[in-house]
Amino acid sequence: MRRPFLALAAALLAAVAAVLVSVQPSSAATGLHVSGTKILEAGGQELIMRGVNHPHVWYTGQTRSFADIKALGANTVRVVLGTGKRWGPSGDVASVISLCKQNRLICVLEVHDTTGYGEEGAAASLDEAADYWISQKSVLTGEESYVVINLGNEPIGNVNASQWIDATAGAIRKLRANGFEHLLMADAPNWGQDWQYVMRDNAQTILDADSRRNTVLSIHMYSVFNTAAAITSYLDRFQANGWPLVIGEFGWRFNSGEVDDETIVAEARTRGLGYLAWSWSGNTDPILDMTVGFDPNQLTTWGQRIFNGVNGIKATSKEAAVYGGGGTTSPTPTVSPTPQPGGCSATYKVTGQWGGGFQGEVKVTAGSSAIRGWTVTWTYADGQTVTNAWNATVTGSGAAVTARNMSYNGSLAAGAATTFGFLGSWNGANSAPAPACTPA
Repeated sequence: MRRPFLALAAALLAAVAAVLVSVQPSSAATGLHVSGTKILEAGGQELIMRGVNHPHVWYTGQTRSFADIKALGANTVRVVLGTGKRWGPSGDVASVISLCKQNRLICVLEVHDTTGYGEEGAAASLDEAADYWISQKSVLTGEESYVVINLGNEPIGNVNASQWIDATAGAIRKLRANGFEHLLMADAPNWGQDWQYVMRDNAQTILDADSRRNTVLSIHMYSVFNTAAAITSYLDRFQANGWPLVIGEFGWRFNSGEVDDETIVAEARTRGLGYLAWSWSGNTDPILDMTVGFDPNQLTTWGQRIFNGVNGIKATSKEAAVYGGGGTTSPTPTVSPTPQPGGCSATYKVTGQWGGGFQGEVKVTAGSSAIRGWTVTWTYADGQTVTNAWNATVTGSGAAVTARNMSYNGSLAAGAATTFGFLGSWNGANSAPAPACTPA
């Protein structure tokens, strides 16, 4: 009787172990991983993607683009690859990852051949895309802190969009069965725009298909999302259900019927959602190019909007913690004097830093009496310069910098505060100056 009992006990232990594995929390994942609606790095720091798409498979010689995209403030780049079914095959994945890492960018890798499957006859299936990723496993393993695998671009067209459910779940299971630990990204059907709401209404099914609980969903926003109401309604559903989401592609409102990019970036900032704009350069439709001929010194209207807008990349991007970023830098914050009656005080901090550039923020606080305006001044000790600013008018003369309130943030009640931000350049050192505040 002892042996059957032992056998039963062993079976029960195996069953319990299987259950424990199947409900393994996302925090057990290697490298980048999902936690609720957030994407976290291995050390637990939140990563909010701010970047662009780069059409690498069609322009493999444009390797300088990685450095240029980083220099404009991005923390992530989504890189177009090919399986060989339509484009490629991309056999240079190791080089692409190296370029991302050299330039301190999180690398979202996607295969483009799947675009419009079921409607586009030449498209690859998600199963074929999974086979491609498996063929690249040797160069992907060990890069889980730097690489996100985007299963396939816009993998289903408008014909029988519901096939997306089984195809996406199957691709996720196939990669997990082959030992992939990476954060996976699943694009929506309907050429990425999910206008039939197949992804929205079956999101939990896809998330549950991942034994690692490490998949983020991705919506592409173009003309279907041409109003604030359409954008917020879609995002509200994901937020209410606690589903992880990124905006993996979007364009800009170049006419009244196109995507409302200003609402997208504003909502992304408010909700803490990542976004990856399309695209750096080289489109057959050049109106979606951010640069002219891959030249970062020739930003198009779209490039100016996405990089320099109030909710754009420069204003909201923080370098990944795996590269030493995470929104904090080494300078010690300046301790401001206690506000005096009728006066104001200011604190200065660096919120992000990269080679040759940084992002800063100044908080202005009214004293024990209300003020109707403010001026903040400081002097740099290390040759830094301010190159762009928002929520204040900032001017410079040599090392001296002067910032004055805008019409909408000058009046502050007693003890109330406002902030303004800026981008700057530095070389060698980037110590924090001591700002002074003068009420108007």
